[in-house]
Amino acid sequence: MTYPIKGEHLYKRFKKQVVLDDVSLTLNEGEIYGLIGPSGSGKTTLVKILLGLEKADSGTVELFEQKPTLYAFRSLGYMAQSDALYHELTAYQNLSFFAAIQGLRGRKKKQRILEVAESVGLENDLKKNVAQFSGGMRRRLSLASALVHEPRLYLLDEPTVGLDPLIRRNIWTLFHYLKEKGATIIVTTHVMDEVSRCDRVGLLSGGHMIAEGSPKELTEAFHVSSVEDIFLVKGGERQ
Repeated sequence: MTYPIKGEHLYKRFKKQVVLDDVSLTLNEGEIYGLIGPSGSGKTTLVKILLGLEKADSGTVELFEQKPTLYAFRSLGYMAQSDALYHELTAYQNLSFFAAIQGLRGRKKKQRILEVAESVGLENDLKKNVAQFSGGMRRRLSLASALVHEPRLYLLDEPTVGLDPLIRRNIWTLFHYLKEKGATIIVTTHVMDEVSRCDRVGLLSGGHMIAEGSPKELTEAFHVSSVEDIFLVKGGERQ
């Protein structure tokens, strides 16, 4: 089995605050991994380090079992917490730009734009300027931008925040479809009802990976009814 991404013994400090303290994370090929934790737990910092957008003070990162290279990064799809979109452009123009920088051209590019727009429910909004979009529509367009080049690995930072329940459910159906096609997905979230939709989850708290495993394994190991309760158990242990 190959490992699409692996981070080992990652440590990160901002000024006097330790954000990540000896965190290790390995994704298996073809799984959905949920990175769970409250705001400020270190989720976004960890994702940025895995992507190479942030440098760890110590530790190592491998993409597809090698040191990160530009070629390897072409196999990534990244969706940030804040939408990196061009509001003065239409949705189509945004997707065209992101597709082009990933090497898509001509008929293939147009086909992928239409496919991903439909997959996130924006097929009827491609001619609209992004400035006209609601927050939820911008989140969906950001997700489409991460999907457009059909990467092998997706790193999605709170992709469903601000979306209504029906759209969220459709997005998760899409994630499982991508998984069935062989993609690996890491999703950060603090929405606990999404945990059961992940194959494995890692629980981050205060910069520490406090538990990791399938949702069923974790609830059985800690004798709790939900993964969320593990934060209460581990929090009590630290006091």
